[in-house]
Amino acid sequence: QVQLVESGGGLAQAGGSLRLSCAASLRTFSPYAMGWFRQAPGKEREFVAAISWRGTSTVADSVKGRFTISRDNAKNTGYLQMNSLKPEDTAVYYCAARSSQFYTSNRNDYNYWGQGTQVTVSS
Repeated sequence: QVQLVESGGGLAQAGGSLRLSCAASLRTFSPYAMGWFRQAPGKEREFVAAISWRGTSTVADSVKGRFTISRDNAKNTGYLQMNSLKPEDTAVYYCAARSSQFYTSNRNDYNYWGQGTQVTVSS
């Protein structure tokens, strides 16, 4: 069982940066992969980035070169560094975890979800 709490969302100007954090609470230890997804109004939840337990990672083409995913297993915390933000990055961002050390980009593979944090980018 994993509980996830996101933080770090807010308002940024186009070209600016934000860093999201995802703190995980585990009842029992088990290696888990983490992912970030986002959902804009009227759109489906889409993949942003994911990272394995050992730190290998991938990001969506739409954010490649701008967003970086990382994690600190000692702190049970994942991060999403977002640079060069664009208005189209505006969405609710969700942290997710799955009961496997390996990541996927499919939201249906993730067992646990945070409550989401709003990111708004103004032009």
